[in-house]
Amino acid sequence: MATKKYTVTLPEELAEEIRSEVGPGAFSAYVTRAIERQREHDRLGELVERLEGEYGPVTDADLTAAETERREIEHWFTEQEADAPARRDAAAA
Repeated sequence: MATKKYTVTLPEELAEEIRSEVGPGAFSAYVTRAIERQREHDRLGELVERLEGEYGPVTDADLTAAETERREIEHWFTEQEADAPARRDAAAA
């Protein structure tokens, strides 16, 4: 991907905090990733608005059901990770 240099104004304290954490050579990459994440967030917000316009707002029941499903999936993956050594040992035998 081609790059182009831009001038942006940032709060000095924030910029120096980031630079001290990532190092001067990685500052631009950090800012690029932050902008990419913000663009993804903005696009997701647009999608939510479009879907809510078509199907109505998300209800508390919808949120509860989604959170329950998320926890079940997380639990399944945790179990898979815990069982992985035994599966590797069985496959090696």
